[in-house]
Amino acid sequence: MAQSPPAAMRVDKWLWHARFFKTRTLATRLAAAGNIRINGQKQSRASASIRIGDVLTFPLNRHIRLIEVVALSTRRGPAAEAQALYIDRDPPKPQKREEKIVAQAAFREAGSGRPTKKKRRAESHFTGKGQIG
Repeated sequence: MAQSPPAAMRVDKWLWHARFFKTRTLATRLAAAGNIRINGQKQSRASASIRIGDVLTFPLNRHIRLIEVVALSTRRGPAAEAQALYIDRDPPKPQKREEKIVAQAAFREAGSGRPTKKKRRAESHFTGKGQIG
């Protein structure tokens, strides 16, 4: 027998069901610290109620998340089910990663195997590795 979704739900429980937090305790701490806004109103209680259509604003991993509640759930289901509970109104910006300069090794034909001592000496002489001064 399937349960019908509730008309209202605790904000900490919904954040946990929607998989924004790994544990409900983490969601409760964020809400109790007053870091969640529901429809622009600052909330300092984890037991604050949310309904379908509410907009949540909260910090998560150095980003401010702006989430619209689309559905309420009765359980913490798989990720695909959790993503159906909300619409992300302000997706996080991708972080700029510094490009790393990678030195290329001496080229060898594929399948030629490990180089012999003579070939290694020739590569070292060619690339200048192992020379003093």
